Amino acid sequence: MAISVLIVDDQAMVRQGFAALLDSQPDIAVIGDAADGAEGVAKADALRPDVVFMDVRMPTMDGLEAARRILGAGHDPAPRIIMLTTFDLDDYVYEALRIGCSGFLLKDAPAEELFRAVRVVVTGEALLAPTVTRRLIEAAVTNERRPRREPTELASLTPRERETVEQVATGRSNAEIARALFISEETVKTHVRRVLQKLSLRDRAQVVVYAYENGVV
Repeated sequence: MAISVLIVDDQAMVRQGFAALLDSQPDIAVIGDAADGAEGVAKADALRPDVVFMDVRMPTMDGLEAARRILGAGHDPAPRIIMLTTFDLDDYVYEALRIGCSGFLLKDAPAEELFRAVRVVVTGEALLAPTVTRRLIEAAVTNERRPRREPTELASLTPRERETVEQVATGRSNAEIARALFISEETVKTHVRRVLQKLSLRDRAQVVVYAYENGVV
């Protein structure tokens, strides 16, 4: 089955352009669009898309509040939300990752990056460009916000699982982590799955935020 996509953006040209590009792919289908956050929440509830592209700044309800409501609606599985930004260091991106969005994408990203974004997040991976995202989170999570003591759940991680958290926090893919730790990709996936369970996190994007907030990296 095709990956279903909802596009939420207040600019008609953005919605139409993204839809035309995404619909050109045999494994992706745009099932709806919305012109503001409130409409986006309603459409997401009615259509239950696999992936939502969500603009950050919109009238009526901004993308951050819309994403929070969509992810808090209790749908299982919840849609993967990719925030659309104009600038790579948008002030809202960190908060979007913290509440459970799967990553972010610049509006002027090339078509291939757009296609990759859909395919990456639907598998549970995070859309995290290592250089941009690392700068963003390091700027957002200051030393003052890090706890003086490690949270108790970190103690439940094995040494290898903690290493996996450190690697994920740098934005590395499973293949890159496998090479760095001299293990197979399948083993990396197992470690990531156990980390998510033990830390009660939804996906890799939240692992990155958790790692920075709690001084793991």
